[in-house]
Amino acid sequence: MEAAAWEPVALLLASVVAGVLLLHLLGAAARTVREPLSTGPFSGGLEPREHPVSRFHARWYPVTMVFLAFDMEMLFMYPWARVVPEVGVPAVVEMFLFLGVLLAGVGYAWREGAFRWT
Repeated sequence: MEAAAWEPVALLLASVVAGVLLLHLLGAAARTVREPLSTGPFSGGLEPREHPVSRFHARWYPVTMVFLAFDMEMLFMYPWARVVPEVGVPAVVEMFLFLGVLLAGVGYAWREGAFRWT
Protein backbone atom coordinates (compact mmCIF):
# COMPACT_ATOMS: atom_id res chain seq x y z
CA MET A 1 0.00 0.00 0.00
CA GLU A 2 1.27 3.45 -0.87
CA ALA A 3 2.06 6.04 1.75
CA ALA A 4 0.19 8.68 -0.27
CA ALA A 5 -3.09 6.87 0.41
CA TRP A 6 -2.63 7.46 4.15
CA GLU A 7 -1.88 11.18 3.88
CA PRO A 8 -5.54 12.32 4.22
CA VAL A 9 -6.02 10.06 7.23
CA ALA A 10 -2.87 11.39 8.89
CA LEU A 11 -3.91 14.97 8.14
CA LEU A 12 -7.36 14.36 9.65
CA LEU A 13 -5.85 12.70 12.73
CA ALA A 14 -3.40 15.56 13.20
CA SER A 15 -6.15 18.19 12.88
CA VAL A 16 -8.36 16.35 15.39
CA VAL A 17 -5.51 16.06 17.90
CA ALA A 18 -4.63 19.74 17.40
CA GLY A 19 -8.29 20.72 17.88
CA VAL A 20 -8.61 18.72 21.09
CA LEU A 21 -5.40 20.21 22.46
CA LEU A 22 -6.53 23.72 21.51
CA LEU A 23 -9.88 23.23 23.24
CA HIS A 24 -8.12 21.87 26.32
CA LEU A 25 -5.78 24.86 26.46
CA LEU A 26 -8.66 27.31 25.95
CA GLY A 27 -10.60 25.61 28.74
CA ALA A 28 -7.61 25.81 31.07
CA ALA A 29 -7.12 29.50 30.23
CA ALA A 30 -10.78 30.37 30.78
CA ARG A 31 -11.18 28.34 33.97
CA THR A 32 -12.33 30.29 37.01
CA VAL A 33 -11.72 29.55 40.64
CA ARG A 34 -14.84 28.11 42.22
CA GLU A 35 -15.71 29.48 45.62
CA PRO A 36 -18.75 28.73 47.73
CA LEU A 37 -21.69 31.08 47.19
CA SER A 38 -22.25 33.54 49.98
CA THR A 39 -25.73 34.44 51.10
CA GLY A 40 -26.05 38.17 51.53
CA PRO A 41 -29.05 40.43 51.83
CA PHE A 42 -31.07 40.86 48.67
CA SER A 43 -34.56 41.85 47.59
CA GLY A 44 -35.32 44.34 50.33
CA GLY A 45 -32.22 43.91 52.46
CA LEU A 46 -33.47 41.06 54.65
CA GLU A 47 -31.26 38.12 55.45
CA PRO A 48 -32.30 35.11 53.34
CA ARG A 49 -33.81 32.15 55.17
CA GLU A 50 -32.31 29.56 52.82
CA HIS A 51 -29.38 29.17 50.47
CA PRO A 52 -29.81 30.86 47.07
CA VAL A 53 -29.27 27.56 45.26
CA SER A 54 -31.66 25.56 47.44
CA ARG A 55 -34.13 23.14 45.92
CA PHE A 56 -37.77 23.94 45.30
CA HIS A 57 -40.41 22.55 47.60
CA ALA A 58 -42.35 19.62 46.15
CA ARG A 59 -45.62 21.56 46.24
CA TRP A 60 -44.41 23.66 43.29
CA TYR A 61 -44.30 20.71 40.90
CA PRO A 62 -48.09 20.25 40.49
CA VAL A 63 -48.47 23.99 39.98
CA THR A 64 -45.76 23.82 37.33
CA MET A 65 -47.56 20.99 35.56
CA VAL A 66 -50.84 22.96 35.54
CA PHE A 67 -48.97 25.98 34.16
CA LEU A 68 -47.45 23.84 31.42
CA ALA A 69 -50.89 22.48 30.54
CA PHE A 70 -52.24 26.00 30.05
CA ASP A 71 -49.07 26.98 28.22
CA MET A 72 -49.64 24.12 25.79
CA GLU A 73 -53.24 25.26 25.42
CA MET A 74 -52.10 28.68 24.28
CA LEU A 75 -49.52 27.13 21.98
CA PHE A 76 -52.26 25.18 20.19
CA MET A 77 -54.81 28.00 20.18
CA TYR A 78 -52.77 30.41 18.06
CA PRO A 79 -52.59 28.19 14.97
CA TRP A 80 -56.16 27.04 15.62
CA ALA A 81 -57.37 30.64 15.40
CA ARG A 82 -55.79 30.88 11.94
CA VAL A 83 -57.35 27.63 10.68
CA VAL A 84 -60.85 27.95 12.14
CA PRO A 85 -62.25 30.15 9.31
CA GLU A 86 -61.13 27.61 6.71
CA VAL A 87 -62.14 24.40 8.54
CA GLY A 88 -65.29 25.63 10.25
CA VAL A 89 -67.36 23.74 12.82
CA PRO A 90 -65.11 20.63 13.13
CA ALA A 91 -62.23 22.85 14.27
CA VAL A 92 -64.43 24.46 16.94
CA VAL A 93 -65.58 21.03 18.16
CA GLU A 94 -61.98 19.77 18.35
CA MET A 95 -60.88 22.84 20.33
CA PHE A 96 -63.73 22.43 22.82
CA LEU A 97 -62.78 18.76 23.25
CA PHE A 98 -59.17 19.84 23.84
CA LEU A 99 -60.29 22.45 26.37
CA GLY A 100 -62.48 19.83 28.04
CA VAL A 101 -59.49 17.54 28.52
CA LEU A 102 -57.50 20.43 30.02
CA LEU A 103 -60.40 21.34 32.28
CA ALA A 104 -60.60 17.73 33.45
CA GLY A 105 -56.88 17.94 34.27
CA VAL A 106 -57.41 21.11 36.30
CA GLY A 107 -60.32 19.46 38.11
CA TYR A 108 -58.12 16.48 38.93
CA ALA A 109 -55.31 18.75 40.18
CA TRP A 110 -57.81 20.68 42.28
CA ARG A 111 -59.23 17.47 43.75
CA GLU A 112 -55.75 16.18 44.58
CA GLY A 113 -54.90 19.42 46.38
CA ALA A 114 -52.39 20.92 43.96
CA PHE A 115 -53.74 24.39 44.70
CA ARG A 116 -53.69 24.09 48.51
CA TRP A 117 -50.69 25.72 50.16
CA THR A 118 -50.96 24.33 53.65
